[in-house]
Amino acid sequence: MHTASTVAQMNIRVQTAVVFVSCLLFCLKLFAYYVTHSVAILTDALESTVNVVTGFTGLYSLKIAARPRDENHPYGHGKVELISASFEGVLILMAGLIIIYESFNNLLHPHTLRDLDLGIWVILLTALVNYGMGWYCIRAGRSNFSIALQASGKHLQTDTWSTLGIVAGLVLIQFTQLPWIDSLVAILFGVLVIVEGYKIIRQTISGIMDEADEQLLRQLIQVLNANKPDNWVDLHNLRIIKYGAILHLDCHLTVPWYFNVNEAHREIDVLEDLIRSNFQQPLEMFVHTDGCIAPACCQICPLNHCPVRQAAFVERLEWTFKNITSNQKHGLQPIPD
Repeated sequence: MHTASTVAQMNIRVQTAVVFVSCLLFCLKLFAYYVTHSVAILTDALESTVNVVTGFTGLYSLKIAARPRDENHPYGHGKVELISASFEGVLILMAGLIIIYESFNNLLHPHTLRDLDLGIWVILLTALVNYGMGWYCIRAGRSNFSIALQASGKHLQTDTWSTLGIVAGLVLIQFTQLPWIDSLVAILFGVLVIVEGYKIIRQTISGIMDEADEQLLRQLIQVLNANKPDNWVDLHNLRIIKYGAILHLDCHLTVPWYFNVNEAHREIDVLEDLIRSNFQQPLEMFVHTDGCIAPACCQICPLNHCPVRQAAFVERLEWTFKNITSNQKHGLQPIPD
């Protein structure tokens, strides 16, 4: 498993490549617009300005996120990635609106198209490069747990699909000689751009608001249920928060009340090792240990030869999304804290 510092440096290298490629493709699209006067190609170039701006913004945010924690940021600087991704989402929305505006304007005041053959090949080349770069960003972002990189990759791939649609429209114009198709294609893909911008904003708002990652929690619950030692009487008040590439996990672990501090801490180490072995992500854990309460806890505790058991073991408690996230010890009947 990579350390948080190593992951951060890997993300920065990927984002640097994104910036370089975005600048190169933007210049190619401007050239294609210059030779064709196609409003659809112009809208594609306008979206590429977003790629360039957000590329630099994403690179800056990743460098900040790589900084170690300090007195003012005890959880580190990872959440700056969410701000960068939300900024990218807003710019994508704006680009979509500009695309639609320019398309309607071209319907009212059409331009004469020219040299479509050259424009088509240039734009097709940018689409292929964009898709490859987007795939690489998404793959690296998922591997390194970077929302900023995933947002960049999704944006680049959205740009790819819109570019391919524009290419299809230009080919259709060549066969039909109907120039208004240029604007229609631009409008359709302007809408797709707006939808993708909304999705990115929605994801980043969830992160900023520390919305529960239900899928991640359910994966963790499955691992815990499958590997629960007898000394873990209960586990509750489980919370997971992401700060950039780092995963912060808080929970309360109930152990037999007669365990001393060292024995209780050994159970925390077992829990931490289990999670680290199943989730290849930089991890911080804050675990509070509780002593069991008899006789309610006895009914769900399978620990053999317990010297203070006050009730017979009935059944092992199956942790669920609902009961493991609640702030209450568990028994066959609710136990007040």
